[in-house]
Amino acid sequence: MIEHDYIFRVPYHDTDQMGTVHHSNYAKYYEIARWELFRSIGVSYQALEEAGYMLPVTRMNFRFFKTTHYDALLTVKTTIKAIKGVRIWITYKLYNDHDELVNEAETELAFIRRDNWKPCGAPAFVIDAIEKSIKTDTPHA
Repeated sequence: MIEHDYIFRVPYHDTDQMGTVHHSNYAKYYEIARWELFRSIGVSYQALEEAGYMLPVTRMNFRFFKTTHYDALLTVKTTIKAIKGVRIWITYKLYNDHDELVNEAETELAFIRRDNWKPCGAPAFVIDAIEKSIKTDTPHA
């Protein structure tokens, strides 16, 4: 579907006493990567909220393969896997600077109305941005 790369360095405060990135930080990294993907197709979280929507996480799954440390240069490959009804599924693959897979994850989120917290379908401007991005990324014959 749509993929975006988010590149960053691990800050010192994200490491634990063992000198590795603490597992709780992966959720933060994927949150940032997710919104950078949306920003890359023209949808900021601020615009979503101003239009009256929110997108809370309803499920997160992680698989850890390697450790990583302070100052490591990491790349998150974020992909919108599917949108169906009120839900959207996003996958993440985190690579180190040796192109080794460090972690992979998937989140499930639900579109809700900001005023009443009721689930709703994805707003038209989000669907339009995704469809436009898919068309732009599709090679022409």
